[in-house]
Amino acid sequence: MPTLPTYEDVAAAAARIEGAAHRTPVMTSRTVDEAFGAQVFFKCENFQRTGAFKFRGAFNALSCFDAEQRKRGVVAFSSGNHAQAIALSARWLDMPATIVMPHDAPAMKVAATRDYGGKVVLYDRYTDDREAIGRRLAEEQGLTLIPPYDHPHVIAGQGTAAMELFDEVGPLDALFVCLGGGGLLSGCALATRELSPKAKLYGVEPEAGNDGQQSFRAGAIVHIDTPVTIADGAQTQYLGELTFAIIRRDVDDILTASDAELIEGMRFFASRMKMIVEPTGCLGFAAARRMGLKGQRVGVIVSGGNVDLTRFSALLAG
Repeated sequence: MPTLPTYEDVAAAAARIEGAAHRTPVMTSRTVDEAFGAQVFFKCENFQRTGAFKFRGAFNALSCFDAEQRKRGVVAFSSGNHAQAIALSARWLDMPATIVMPHDAPAMKVAATRDYGGKVVLYDRYTDDREAIGRRLAEEQGLTLIPPYDHPHVIAGQGTAAMELFDEVGPLDALFVCLGGGGLLSGCALATRELSPKAKLYGVEPEAGNDGQQSFRAGAIVHIDTPVTIADGAQTQYLGELTFAIIRRDVDDILTASDAELIEGMRFFASRMKMIVEPTGCLGFAAARRMGLKGQRVGVIVSGGNVDLTRFSALLAG
């Protein structure tokens, strides 16, 4: 297994992405604070470039390419947010990008990926192996494969979200981070253990796809079938080797949230905080609402806001 990234890599990533990635706002809600009996800080990555935290890791990874890699280009596989992030980062860094996306990915994510200049290759997430497709394209065309989470530069880039949060609000008692493949959680873990070492760190994944929770309990990576959940950004089947190693070492627990709880979170963010948040982005908040956090300083990473407005309306209306 490659050497695990460290906090020093997160700090290096922060310097690399400065001026490219947004320093996203940290928002609060008096309603939430009163309900929790705590101070709650939302790190709003739904206001990041491409609408999600993924731009951080993508831009950091592509910034580390040498001249030959930039000339040949990058290939990535993603349900949407990593796809858009790679496509835009490649455009800014003047390199071609090929993105392998599921045919049922949200239409707005596919359209945005193409608008950013990415060449989209579609596949069936329930029958095809996206990693195999990505590797084949890399070999055939000489492209560099950047996976959505299990890559040291991606992990380090994602960790800058928590780094910024701690820089703005100081140490926390607890931090809740959504969990799919583990890039965001493992990166945030590196920043947390350096900048707020006493904080309880929780990963939160869909109830229907709790491979991370199972892996955490078993002490080994557990594979599951593609979960059926509205949290399309967390429809992963297993954690990465790098992400699991960091999560196992640095995270306190893995929690889950139901689709119904995610819809409730979307409704709250829209009605009370005037934010559009995608289902995956509500995972951390959904779990935090069930925890006894009275008197604590709590952080929640809101991972993204990329959801079709028609689907958003239908979910809230249903």
